[in-house]
Amino acid sequence: MAIALYMDAHIPRAIITGLRMCGIDLITAQEDNTANLSDPALLDRATVLQRALFTFDDDLLTEAARRQAEGIPFAGVIYAHPLRISIGTCVRDLEIIANAGEPKDLINQVVFLPL
Repeated sequence: MAIALYMDAHIPRAIITGLRMCGIDLITAQEDNTANLSDPALLDRATVLQRALFTFDDDLLTEAARRQAEGIPFAGVIYAHPLRISIGTCVRDLEIIANAGEPKDLINQVVFLPL
C-alpha cells in the first residue's frame, strides 16, 4: 500500500499538481479546512487520516522531535527547506517515497528532502 500524503498549507500549487499528475494520493490542508490549525493540531489531523505530513515549516520539525522524545505517535513528517530544493526534485522525491514505502515505514519518522 502506498504512502498517502497530507500537504501543509504553504506547499506550492505546482508541487501538488505535479504529484497529482503522478497519481499520488494527497490531501491539502486547504482542502481539509485545516490551513489555520496549530502545528500540533495539524500533525494530529494528518495522523488521524494516516497520512505523512509534508511541510516546509521548521516548527513542525520541533513538534516531531518533541513527539519522538515523549513517545507520542505520529504518521510521519517529510520536510524540505523551500530554498534548498526545486519543485521538480520535490515532486520526484515525494513520488519515490509515496510509491516505494508503506505507511508503517514513516510512523514516528522525519524524512528530509532532497533524498
